[in-house]
Formats: sequence, C-alpha cells, structure tokens
Amino acid sequence: MDRLLTVQEVAERLGTGVRFPRRLIEERRITFVKVGRHVRIPESAVEAFVAAHTVQPVNLRPVALRGAA
Repeated sequence: MDRLLTVQEVAERLGTGVRFPRRLIEERRITFVKVGRHVRIPESAVEAFVAAHTVQPVNLRPVALRGAA
C-alpha cells in the first residue's frame, strides 16, 4: 500500500510552498484521499504527477562553425 503524505510533505518533495499542492488538490489535478477532514496524497500520485510533467531535453544539431572572414 502507498504511503499517504501530508500537504506539507508533498510541498517539501516538490520543493514548493504548501499553496502549490493545495491548489493541485483544489483543481483536482492530483489524486488525494480524505481521511476525515484531513487530506493526504499517495506517494504514487506525487510520482505520477512529476512524471507527467517532466519535459525531456531536445537534442539540437551542432551548429556549424563559421569560418573567420
């Protein structure tokens, strides 16, 4: 079973303030669990969010060196 993280723990893992994960929850952009009045986010949901928003680098062609005029 996944470990359930607090909003504070998610913020620390993402390197953000607590407002960011709270906004993700409010906008329903990340999976969360309500435990009574507490909100918890499964570890796998955080990993899936990061994976879904990871941008791969673009391999650029080397620029041809320009000769001196």
